[in-house]
Amino acid sequence: MMDFIMVPTIMAIITLGTYKLFELFVCKKERLLLIEKMGDKFVPDTTYGPKLCSNFSFSALKIGCLLAGMGLGLLIGFVICTTSVPGYLDKNMDDWRVYRETVSMVYGACVLVFGGIGLIVAFITELKLSKKQ
Repeated sequence: MMDFIMVPTIMAIITLGTYKLFELFVCKKERLLLIEKMGDKFVPDTTYGPKLCSNFSFSALKIGCLLAGMGLGLLIGFVICTTSVPGYLDKNMDDWRVYRETVSMVYGACVLVFGGIGLIVAFITELKLSKKQ
């Protein structure tokens, strides 16, 4: 039933892996340049204990909004399919082959659209929170 999502998922994993690999090498070079630039100016902090960091990571917000958007997309896709495909909830549907492609397209489109909306909401929230600081 969810065969339509396999190819985009695999492509997303490959793309993310490639991006993170390049980011790893670029960040390593930047850190080494920073260490060389600072040289002897660096004075180590001798205070122990937790430190409050003003640099927040919004990855949890992004993942949460993405998953909420995808869940909402699946729910909306289900509602669309139950209202528009005749006999969608029947177990003994004889002509299911006719509607299978339509149902796959509705589910895929809803998941992608609402997942994208979730990421846009996370981005806007991140901008608003970073402007406050």
